[in-house]
Amino acid sequence: MAAELHDSHSNPGLGRSLATARWCAARGWPVHPLAAGRKTPVRNCAACRQVGHTRQGCACLRTGGRCHGFHAATLDPARIERWWGEHPEHGVGVSCGPAGLVVIDIDAHPQPLPDRDRLLPGIPVGEAVDLTGLANGFHTLGVLAALRNRPHPAHDESTLRVRTPSGGLHVWYRGHGWQCSSGSGAGRALAWQVDVRAQGGYIVAPGHRTTAGRYEPVGAVREPAPLPAWLADELARTGHLTPTQGPATGVSLVPPRARQAVAAATARTPRPGAHHHPVLAAMLAAVADCAAVAEGAAFSEKLNRAAYTAGGLVAAGLLTAAAAEDALQQAARHARPGQQRRSTAIIRSGLDAGVRRPLIPASRP
Repeated sequence: MAAELHDSHSNPGLGRSLATARWCAARGWPVHPLAAGRKTPVRNCAACRQVGHTRQGCACLRTGGRCHGFHAATLDPARIERWWGEHPEHGVGVSCGPAGLVVIDIDAHPQPLPDRDRLLPGIPVGEAVDLTGLANGFHTLGVLAALRNRPHPAHDESTLRVRTPSGGLHVWYRGHGWQCSSGSGAGRALAWQVDVRAQGGYIVAPGHRTTAGRYEPVGAVREPAPLPAWLADELARTGHLTPTQGPATGVSLVPPRARQAVAAATARTPRPGAHHHPVLAAMLAAVADCAAVAEGAAFSEKLNRAAYTAGGLVAAGLLTAAAAEDALQQAARHARPGQQRRSTAIIRSGLDAGVRRPLIPASRP
């Protein structure tokens, strides 16, 4: 890994997992502990294991406990130091949604082939197609890439790739608005034995070691690249888009000063497409509304959506990049003061994704 992930080698007093957690958090990726030697989160406390207990309103999440897996993920430096300082044996997981990550998880499990309609969901594989030699996710994803005349993501040297102990591969991308799937299941899937880690899930951090082996980075790149447009199209086709949420309704909790800042920022957009300003303004207001709720307001998701929309307006020439980032930063600073690094990471990820899909307003009747 990069030097940041191996400062434990030069400093024996610093745990490797703590170094990894710091490295991830510095990139705006919320982290949570994994059980020692495993790829699953640490076990909940006794109270959180009680029948009927839910994470909604859980005291452990409010007070910095490690319960409830990726829902406990944090960027708080003090919490990170305490978690891995007290338990250096714990591994590191990254909560994908808040981190703005989409990870293509390619498996190589020895399993019988499923029915043909599950090899590439939504793409017919007729009986005339010879399936000899097709055995895992590398093969099915390779077929999909070939059908689209695109390079195999496993060979994408522009982005972070991590070899798993079982022989699979995690291909990391930056992206917003996507949700998890299970590649070997009968439901939403990109391909057989190709899992998608995004909103609603987590990914094992590079360098983590389990009893089966180490999650080993491949090649020289240590940063995720933007999600390729063709993969974004495939994820949309296979149902990986997160449900669309409309603007916040009811009485607004945004203080007048914050509302003025949002209005001023959106007013600086070019005149063409001005009738779309209320759409972005409503999203920014929803971000600023999060100031009234310390947790559970879906701040990251709302900021992601606003940034994605702003990126689309930028790509369409209806908003300057500087005005877009300024408006997003103002709303984020009001909602979550002191979390500029996290907010900036979310904003940049959303803008990166949005600028690849210009938002062209429909003509008014």
